[in-house]
Amino acid sequence: MRFKVVLRRLMSKAQVKYGLAGLLLLLVLAYIGPYLGAYDWQDKDFLNFMQAPSADHWWGTTQIGQDVYAVTLRGMQKSIIIGLLVAVISTGLSAVVGAFAGYFGGWVDKVLMWGVDLLLVLPSFLIVAIMSPRLKGGSWLWFVVLLAAFFWMVTSRVVRSMTLSLREREYVQAARYMGIPDWKIIFKHIVPNLSSLLIIDATINVSAAILGETGLSYFGFGVQPPDVSLGTLIAAGSNQVFAYPWLFIFPAGLLVLLVLSINLIGDGLRDALDPGSNS
Repeated sequence: MRFKVVLRRLMSKAQVKYGLAGLLLLLVLAYIGPYLGAYDWQDKDFLNFMQAPSADHWWGTTQIGQDVYAVTLRGMQKSIIIGLLVAVISTGLSAVVGAFAGYFGGWVDKVLMWGVDLLLVLPSFLIVAIMSPRLKGGSWLWFVVLLAAFFWMVTSRVVRSMTLSLREREYVQAARYMGIPDWKIIFKHIVPNLSSLLIIDATINVSAAILGETGLSYFGFGVQPPDVSLGTLIAAGSNQVFAYPWLFIFPAGLLVLLVLSINLIGDGLRDALDPGSNS
């Protein structure tokens, strides 16, 4: 019943419809679009360097003859995957740490919150910048781990605060008296009751992670060649934006549309899941 109410409220908002439509179109473009083009993202046309958009190369070519359409869609695929993975890891981590800290209290709470406070004061960009060169040649998944490590702390504090209230509820007390293990109570009774917060947080983290990946890749700390992301493509095209605008416009435009679509959905989710909303 609650799911139907939330879905009805969600779909009643125009911004959510626009966001879902935009996100769906971008996903179709990212994962089906490459099959419609004549070139793979790794192909090189040595007869057409820096060619403007044409019937042969729809979005033009790069300085090494790569098809901008194919390369940009490959970059968007990688940015979407990174954003989703970072959101899942960071939201899951914030749920576990916050719930355990709030439920157990005592020294567990102090140790976990001390770790959260420590990570909050560490300069995340500087740490990623230091670590990234040491991970060159390795899997891009290490980059996902680095990003996720700095996305969960604030939400974990909110989860902890809500858990402090939830652990005193009757159903949690009843589960304790029945001898159910604490970890089961946390995952079966505490975390599910935080689902609204966690869903909203995960949605926001997707767009934040995509922007974070783009910014770090722009400065050379993210996805490494020969692979590409929207950040690396924007960085490559920014120096030639006036002479060869297609190198910058297409990846930058897709980045804006992608983040805007996700944020519209996230705002709609926040309103739909907010019991105090009258809309």
